Formats: sequence, structure tokens, C-alpha cells
Amino acid sequence: MKFLKAIVAAGLVAASTSAFAADITGAGATFPFPVYSKWADAYKKETGNGLNYQSIGSGAGIKQIQAKTVTFGATDAPLKAEQLEKDGLVQWPMVMGAIVPVVNLEGIASGELVLSGEVLGDIYLGKVTKWDDAAIAKLNPKLKLPSAAITVVRRSDGSGTTFNFTDYLSKASADWKTKVGTGTAVEWPVGVGAKGNEGVAGNVGQTKNAIGYVEYAYAKQNKLTYAGLVNKAGKTVQPTVAAFQAAAANADWAKAPGYYVILTDQPGEASWPITAATFILMHKAPTDKAASAEALKFFKWSFEKGDKAAEELDYIPMPDSVVKLIEKTWSADIKS
Repeated sequence: MKFLKAIVAAGLVAASTSAFAADITGAGATFPFPVYSKWADAYKKETGNGLNYQSIGSGAGIKQIQAKTVTFGATDAPLKAEQLEKDGLVQWPMVMGAIVPVVNLEGIASGELVLSGEVLGDIYLGKVTKWDDAAIAKLNPKLKLPSAAITVVRRSDGSGTTFNFTDYLSKASADWKTKVGTGTAVEWPVGVGAKGNEGVAGNVGQTKNAIGYVEYAYAKQNKLTYAGLVNKAGKTVQPTVAAFQAAAANADWAKAPGYYVILTDQPGEASWPITAATFILMHKAPTDKAASAEALKFFKWSFEKGDKAAEELDYIPMPDSVVKLIEKTWSADIKS
């Protein structure tokens, strides 16, 4: 009988944990999915509480939080203060990372190929169509580049990664800014569409002579070849935590309404030019206050105990001073 009671009790705990996990739901950006997954696993081991996060792209995440079908939304394209006000939302940065160009070129290792923002823009405009084009060769005089057509891979879904990538191209290429511009979804002149960072990483990995853009953790996890970039200061930089931190150091979060900060094309000789923050969106007056409170507990835990896990995936944790500002925002703006 005792054994039976133990089984029933264990079943109830499992059921309650499962039901509870389903109550705390989030959806959105694929950019932070690797670190959110790592945090969620560690958080569940420590607290028994799970987190159900759908990695479906920033655009879809914004729609879901606006529709109140999830506890929180996640986006790499921050909403401006007037939009937050209109939707009754609170926004804050959760972690920072970087976007890297990835290629599939035989005989070329990570960091050997160097591109500039202007050349990258010309590739995505369809102006530079072969790997041995003079513009690429000029940046890579020692590389043996194939005389092969470039297969351009880009996102097919509404994407904050695309927002930051196209924002960078708009800053680095006047031609790109005029013809295409910045957005979570744009009218791509060329390219094969793929869904999520996962889809772009998979497509580039399987396609010879392809180029794409992904969050750095996806490049590492999928063992993709990344390119170096010429930054705003004219220096060739590689995607490293130090280069991401150099770009992030310029951010003035305290003065930005709704923490609206874009970190692309930052000054500084060491700065990686496509650095970005990823943001959380929650309702000021949540319909499920218990789920909202639990989500905030998870975010608080992540800020306090998640830095090491973030750094292991080459994300940049938010500075302690910014975390204190964010926690004040929670207290002031989210009704519990």
C-alpha cells in the first residue's frame, strides 16, 4: 500500500509539474533559443518548474504576446516606446549575442574569408554573384576562391536576426539602404529562404558555395565556417566574445525608452559589427498573474545564475547595473 501511495504521489507531482510548465509559455526569437534552452534545463533541475519556449521567430513571437496566447514574447527587433504603450507591453533586454556570416566553401576554414559590409550587401543585392568576384578577391588576396556561383540563403520568416542583419547592411551599404532597407522581413532581391536560425544553418551546411547569416551559437553548434568582417573602424575582426563585448560596451541602456538599443556597426577598433541584444515582452496587466510571476522568477534566476551558461555559448550577459534597472522596471510596470 505504501508503495502504491508513493507511485500515486510521484504521478501527481509529475502531472502538476507538467501542467505548471505548460502554463509558463514563451514564443519568439530563434536567436536566443540555445541559451534559453540551457537556462530552462538548469532551472527545472533546480526548481522543478519547466518552461515551454517556442522558437518560431521574432515576428511570430510579437504576434503571440499581442494576442495574449503566451506569458512572454521574445524578439531581437525591439519595439519602440509608442508601440509598447499601444499594446500595454513592458520590454527589456535579456542577453546579448552576435550574428555572423557563414559560408560553405571547400578548403576555407573559419575566419580565413574576410568580408566587408558593403560587399556583403552587394552579395545579398545580387550584384556580386561569384566567389572569385574582384570585390571579394581584393579583401582576400591570399585565398584561392572558387569560380562558383554564390548560393544566397536568407530568412523566410519574420525575424529579429534579419532586422539586425539588414540594419547593419543599411549602415554599411548606401545601395542596400536605398534599395532594400531595414526590417524583420524585407523584399529580398535574391536568395533561398529558410525558417529560423536553425533553417539557415541547416541550409548553408548542406549547400556547397552557400552563404547565410546566423546567431553565433548556431554557427558553433553546427560547425559552420564563419567569415571575419571589416568593422566601422576599418579593422578586420573575428567573432569572439571580446569583440562582442567591445560593441556592447557602447550601449546606454538607461537613457533608451523601453531599452530600445540597436548595437550594429558600433565604433571601436575591436567591435564586432553585427552585435545585437534580444528582448523579452510581457503585458503590464497580465491575464494570468500567477504565470507572469513565475516567468519573472525564471528571468530573475537567469540574470543571477545564468551568466556562465550564456558565456559558454558565446552570448554576453547583461551588466549588473542594467539588471538592477530591469528589476526596477518589473516592480514599477508589471502588475502582480
